[in-house]
Amino acid sequence: MGCMIALERQDNMVDFLLSALRVAVLVYVGMILVLAGCQRQMIYYPTRVSEEEAIQLAATDQLEPWRNEDGEIIGWGSTRALADADVMLVFHGNAGFAGQRGYFAHGFAPDFIVYVMEYPGYGTRSGQPGESTFYDAAEDAFQRLRETYPERRLFLGGESLGSGVAAYLAGRHPETVAGVFLSTPFDSMVAVARHHYPFFPVRWLMRDRYPTAQHLRNFTGPVAILLAGQDRVVPSKFGERLAAAYDGPSRIWMQEDRDHNTLDLSSGRPWWSEVVAFLRDPS
Repeated sequence: MGCMIALERQDNMVDFLLSALRVAVLVYVGMILVLAGCQRQMIYYPTRVSEEEAIQLAATDQLEPWRNEDGEIIGWGSTRALADADVMLVFHGNAGFAGQRGYFAHGFAPDFIVYVMEYPGYGTRSGQPGESTFYDAAEDAFQRLRETYPERRLFLGGESLGSGVAAYLAGRHPETVAGVFLSTPFDSMVAVARHHYPFFPVRWLMRDRYPTAQHLRNFTGPVAILLAGQDRVVPSKFGERLAAAYDGPSRIWMQEDRDHNTLDLSSGRPWWSEVVAFLRDPS
């Protein structure tokens, strides 16, 4: 009798464990489906504003609208620079909009004429955020600046997610791009996603991958990298991996006590002029 009771309890325990396992599997699969379906909402955080509001906000940073032939704002520019200044095309991070990135214009002044491209689906610009749409918009912006400033050297800047866009252009136009500045970059967005979601197959789920290190394989110019030592969004190890994988001249500036969104980007800081000097002459 005692053996039968023990066997019955054992069977009940097995049934309970199997049921628990089935529930766990269903929950796990459900979470994967949520991640797969909502991944772009987890990557892109655009700020949408009216044109009037955007112009007012950008004006506080002395940025002026950069328009295409249809009159649509495709970015923001600051042309207050030296007569012989180079040109810098910047791609911002995944949140806000380009008119809020005046610190690039102030930091690189007066050595660069700075343009910050607006992403499709951000600010006042039409379209939807996505890797391929960002690349297409970046290519268009790049060609516009080549036509506008045919005699000037053209550099690229990328901030966080924008580092993937800048690397894409540098890899496509290695003979034209004079140098690249990357702030809190990564070697690939997939690697960053795996860091934040180690228990999910993000390698197979992600549609927008931004393989920054892969894009830079075709580029040999100087790459300047700014990292935040306490970065919890894109830990500095990913920027260090990018630098280690790059075959051309590179240099890292590390702000040890700063997080992803607390970097000291104040104009006049010595590292700005050091970056400019390195980009212009990495030897």
